[in-house]
Amino acid sequence: MMERFQQLYARLSLREQRVLMLGAAAALVLLIIAVVMPLQSGVTAAAQRVTHERDDLSWLQSLGPQLGALRMTTPAPLRESLVVLVDRTAREAGIGKSLVGSQPSGSGGLSVRFEQAPFDALVTWLSQLGDRYGVQAESATLEAAKDPGTVDATLVLRTH
Repeated sequence: MMERFQQLYARLSLREQRVLMLGAAAALVLLIIAVVMPLQSGVTAAAQRVTHERDDLSWLQSLGPQLGALRMTTPAPLRESLVVLVDRTAREAGIGKSLVGSQPSGSGGLSVRFEQAPFDALVTWLSQLGDRYGVQAESATLEAAKDPGTVDATLVLRTH
């Protein structure tokens, strides 16, 4: 195969040989630009992602003992009914005016309805209910309210 190519090349004029060499060089450059360089940039990006993910993993592993300690703390037992607790803590969190109703739901649960509650305050309130009193949201339905950053929410809360 190589001999045949050399014979064909030898039969070409000097000008045709130069054109063939320039064409081969241009094809090689195009191959490098079209294939090798994108592959190299993809490998570099993947290596950076792996490094970033390893850093994240190390950070999360360093938080493990702290998170384990948080799980060990048990919330204080409720000294008031769930209805009273929800009303009091909602007012303390600044979302009491958004609390429009509550009714018992199943055994020991409470369905609570908020209208135009600030989303961030609602999430913070739910987190505090869980951390301090062991009250968890069994289900939640959230819809964007007319004002930006506010939601209409129906929550079913239960003590655990």
